[in-house]
Amino acid sequence: MQDLNDFFFFAEVVANGGFAKAGRALRQPKSKLSRRIAQLEARLGVRLIERSSRRFSVTEVGQAFYDRCRTVMREVALAEAIVAEAQGEPQGLVRLSCPTGLMDLVGPILPSFMERYPRVALQVIPTNRRVDLIEERIDIALRVRTKLDTDATLTRKTLAKSRRLLVASPALARRLGGAPEIAALASVPTLSQSEQAGGDAWELVGPDGQTHVVHHAPRLSCGDFAALREAAIAGLGVALLPDHIAAADLRAGKLVRVFPDWYVTEGIVHLVFTSRRGLPPAVRALIEHLASHIHDDVMGTSVMPTGGLR
Repeated sequence: MQDLNDFFFFAEVVANGGFAKAGRALRQPKSKLSRRIAQLEARLGVRLIERSSRRFSVTEVGQAFYDRCRTVMREVALAEAIVAEAQGEPQGLVRLSCPTGLMDLVGPILPSFMERYPRVALQVIPTNRRVDLIEERIDIALRVRTKLDTDATLTRKTLAKSRRLLVASPALARRLGGAPEIAALASVPTLSQSEQAGGDAWELVGPDGQTHVVHHAPRLSCGDFAALREAAIAGLGVALLPDHIAAADLRAGKLVRVFPDWYVTEGIVHLVFTSRRGLPPAVRALIEHLASHIHDDVMGTSVMPTGGLR
């Protein structure tokens, strides 16, 4: 592998018409330039420059080599300019995948980001499936998992915790009466986020600290938490909703918690991206923006009013 510095030195010697002038232009000793060009000629096995005390001339192969060196130098300068530009103002397309249940949080915070960075374009993919960042060319994936991804090729940034609560309309909660047993859930309709055909199962941690699988047959299954929230308020069934979606309705009394001693293991809201080093400024800026706006306070992981059954 040739040293591109020698290409540069050679091109400058030819462009300046000799070692002395090139040395002054580059602020390098004439002897160093002469030595480097001699080493380059030795590696190539050809003479590029005819040397004499009176005259400086470039050989035929040297002239052809000089023309190619100038092309290489232009390409190197262009490559450096591209990198410098990429390290400057955030710009270009950023692709973000986001669970549908977090779109109500993510959607409102995107306009301020785009106003701040007018040269950035965003493509947001709402999906609850696990995306392949590399295969699908996703820059950032926002995820909620009970355990963090362990893929060594990915970098993770934790943002907040997420809880899901069993909630229902006050009227439906009264139908349950004072039943403390989770088995009473079978006597009322349920609402599920499952997109699978047939029944569903919720993994709930009970008062004994043990995880129990509660099977149920949802009256409504929908991947959109907003739709499930509306159905729960209308009294159509018991729903398992994230804190941040149910919080306002719990405070307003439109929903109440049922079986408050039963809960789902907290999820970890986190960002996943391919690397910390060499991130384009637009990707880094969006990561910082999301991290500054999505945290435990907005996720509603503070103490919630219970209401309903105890």
